[in-house]
Amino acid sequence: MTNLQESLQRELLRTNRSGAYSCSTIVDCNTRKYHGLLVVPVPELDDENHVLLSSLDCTVIQHGAEFNLGIHKYQGNVYSPNGHKYIREFDIEKVPSTIYRVGGVILKKEVVFQHYANRILLRYTLVDAHSQTTLRFRPFLAFRSVKQFTHENSTASRDYQEVDNGIKTCMYAGYPDLYMQFSKKNNFVFSPYWYRGIEYPKEQERGYASNEDLYVPGYFEMNMRKGESVVFAASTEKSTTSTLKKLFDKEVEDRHPRNNFLNCLVTAAHQFHNRRGEERYLLAGYPWFKCRARDTFIAAPGLTLSIEEVDYFEKVMQSGERVLKQFFAGKEITSPIYEVDRPDVPLWCIWAIQQYAIKVGKEKCLKMYGSFLKEIIQFIESGKHPYMTVEKNGLLYVEGGREEAMTWMNSTANGHPVVPRTGYIVEFNALWYNAIKFSAELATLDKNQKAVDHLEKLAEQVKASFVETFWNQYGYLHDYVDGDDVDLSVRPNMIFAVALEYSPLDKSQQKSVIDVCTRELLTPKGLRSLSPKSSGYNPMYVGPQAQRDYAYHQGTAWPWLGGFYLEACLKLFGRSRISFVERQMVGYEDEMFQGCIGTIPELFDGNPPFTGRGAISFAMNVAEILRTMELLEKMNFKTEDAK
Repeated sequence: MTNLQESLQRELLRTNRSGAYSCSTIVDCNTRKYHGLLVVPVPELDDENHVLLSSLDCTVIQHGAEFNLGIHKYQGNVYSPNGHKYIREFDIEKVPSTIYRVGGVILKKEVVFQHYANRILLRYTLVDAHSQTTLRFRPFLAFRSVKQFTHENSTASRDYQEVDNGIKTCMYAGYPDLYMQFSKKNNFVFSPYWYRGIEYPKEQERGYASNEDLYVPGYFEMNMRKGESVVFAASTEKSTTSTLKKLFDKEVEDRHPRNNFLNCLVTAAHQFHNRRGEERYLLAGYPWFKCRARDTFIAAPGLTLSIEEVDYFEKVMQSGERVLKQFFAGKEITSPIYEVDRPDVPLWCIWAIQQYAIKVGKEKCLKMYGSFLKEIIQFIESGKHPYMTVEKNGLLYVEGGREEAMTWMNSTANGHPVVPRTGYIVEFNALWYNAIKFSAELATLDKNQKAVDHLEKLAEQVKASFVETFWNQYGYLHDYVDGDDVDLSVRPNMIFAVALEYSPLDKSQQKSVIDVCTRELLTPKGLRSLSPKSSGYNPMYVGPQAQRDYAYHQGTAWPWLGGFYLEACLKLFGRSRISFVERQMVGYEDEMFQGCIGTIPELFDGNPPFTGRGAISFAMNVAEILRTMELLEKMNFKTEDAK
């Protein structure tokens, strides 16, 4: 904790399951423009999150001596104050808890974000003190979008109003009021000041502007007795100060302990929840991703079904079904789900429904999603999708992939995709074959023989065309085929043709695909997005935006792809691969102590030491690791039964 080279690389994320979050490093020194103690959506302004309260510095005062427990980085590599030097203990098993020691004073700080409310709660407990102790709290305000910076200006309002045990203030028109209140009476001293030149090193690493000024309106001060606790609440709504202590205790009780790998991932899964009114969504990741259609359907089974939360899956799918039907009908999308028009989105939706059938049974699945499934298949076959058609050979053909990113490999440079995948795309058609076979399965259950005959005939055609189009003499699958343009790059997208429940490949072909993926793509952190033997391999996701865009899908490793790879191994080789899969999972468990504590980042460098990069917490990665753990548990049960 006192070694900043170690502690500043580790971050903490807390969310309210409604889009707001609190995030910083484990020593509370903000290193990103996305960091903040209270970061909330302000829909009246835009669809971005906004940092209202950047941080709260606590100062311990004894015998007239002041010891500031805060820490900020300023230009010139200056850290001030150096509050991290007083840290003696840090624990995050249930909620983040930091113990500071200043001489004879021992102060404990705990943090929790109230579920479904824009309210962050901090509890300070004076564990020990040998003489009168005063605590002073200085709030650093930003009132800006996570994509911008604030600087000293004359427009910012200095006005504030006293409220119960605190104040409310608002720096700019259009923003909500920020209420800062304590569970105990205190004295607020108005002493406005701009702290200039605060610097965010993570933004420097990413090639962006990296410094700003933060406004401090004054400070709160109160005397504390040994053993006494006080709760601070920062919120966009007025708090009832007399109930803050009970509210804090209640929120702590609702938290899962992070006492093992699974529970860390369950906690991370819940952080992607996003409730808006009666609708339920899944955020694609933190701190900058929004709700995206593809990510929603890929992540939903792992984030919900794999941890026995079937009801939340149904609520997420209800929102997803509504937005897809709007898209099918050509209506305006009235939903915060983005990128609904990507051609593989309905295919991933069918896959998610298939996982639901595996979990709850085909009969219930037919009742819940049977008619919707028919609608998706009919829409695809009708040729109404703006970017995708069913060709005479039964395969799906995607147009426009050279001008616009159509697949999950969606990085762009100079207005064009870095990986221009178009035409017959391998995972689209693997998903298509699987979707047809699964639909035929439900049609059989529904006793719709006409539909069964049509789907089975189409499946046979797709199977033959798939092998003819994608299989090559080197024992793996082309990534895409567009006329004479055949992409021989060894990429992980072919693994879906093995991992999905219905594969268009025979057993020997499936084994060959797994062998190539194992030999050229497998890392301890998932599958590489491109083989080191292929042209353009660029495994290090570092540097300014343009440099990172060219590396994004050119060799970086992705855990969610690793999940499908491990599923393919268990599917094809059964119990003989259990120990292998368990060893692969160790590589992810190690990440619980790195990066953002208790979760999995967006991607990793494709070369050792496989450093985590990108977004600090990524839904598809967490989801697929959870789903792999469930598959492993099922396989172990089968092994025990066999014994």
